[in-house]
Amino acid sequence: MTDRTSDRTWLVALAASLWGLSSLWRGPLAAEYPALAVVLWEHLVLVVLTLPWLVPALRRLRTTSLRTKVSVVVIGAGSSALATTLFTAAFRTGDPITPQVLQKLQPLIAIALAALLLGERLRPVYAVFAVPALVGAWLLAFPDPLAVSVSSATAALLAVGAAALWAAGTVLGRAASAELRFSDLTALRFAFGLVTLAVTAGLTGTPVLLGSDAVVNILLLALVPGLLALVLYYRALGRTPASRATLAELAFPLSAALVGVVWLGASPSATQWLGFAVVLVSVVGLALNEQHARRPSVVAPERAEDALPVA
Repeated sequence: MTDRTSDRTWLVALAASLWGLSSLWRGPLAAEYPALAVVLWEHLVLVVLTLPWLVPALRRLRTTSLRTKVSVVVIGAGSSALATTLFTAAFRTGDPITPQVLQKLQPLIAIALAALLLGERLRPVYAVFAVPALVGAWLLAFPDPLAVSVSSATAALLAVGAAALWAAGTVLGRAASAELRFSDLTALRFAFGLVTLAVTAGLTGTPVLLGSDAVVNILLLALVPGLLALVLYYRALGRTPASRATLAELAFPLSAALVGVVWLGASPSATQWLGFAVVLVSVVGLALNEQHARRPSVVAPERAEDALPVA
């Protein structure tokens, strides 16, 4: 059973909160440039910043199991490059909040993957937090939760695609942490993501040049919701069951909603405010339960490596 004194669910929630700030810089960039170009330059900055970690990470990667190698490739190409591109594209058709709060499907996907790949077991009490959180995220996603417009639906499909890939990254990141350090995962994620984006841009003929007005936004996007958030996230993930981590990541749409209201002029409806409150209570309740309850909601091996049959 996981030692709850060393549980880092709270750190996952902090990292996820930083992701919610991305609309401050991603929205303006997505309105002017192709999503692929924005994400490529974002990854280029991140690779430069993590370059001191990259060579040692590649050396350690060569000695890992095939399972870990595949996990790293999927995280870089899918959870980093493709997911972020889909997410950026969602800002063209959606409002500044909708693409971010639609991470409500991520827990469902991650829970299934965690049970399949990591041997995590969920106690019935988990549903007490998970079900309200998912309902709250749906309410938060749309001004009228029973009437979804074409534009919000398009943004939703792009955001859901990103959520599925990020969910896979949550589970595979914990799996890979059995053999790699958090710094290795961070550097490899960005490096494989950059290679994927460069190849895709070349094959599709996507213009990748950005104007000088984009430099500050790219740098801030890479530094805050990019590097800082990922370093905190991977530092926590090795000590946090993936099922619990992915629910803590609902702090992402909470901070995104706050940014949308305070800085981007969004005006949530009454049901969106209700959804905000439900998600907040669910996330905080989960964190308190895992720290203080006699029986935590997620039963997982103490270390990530205990869950993996490393080849």
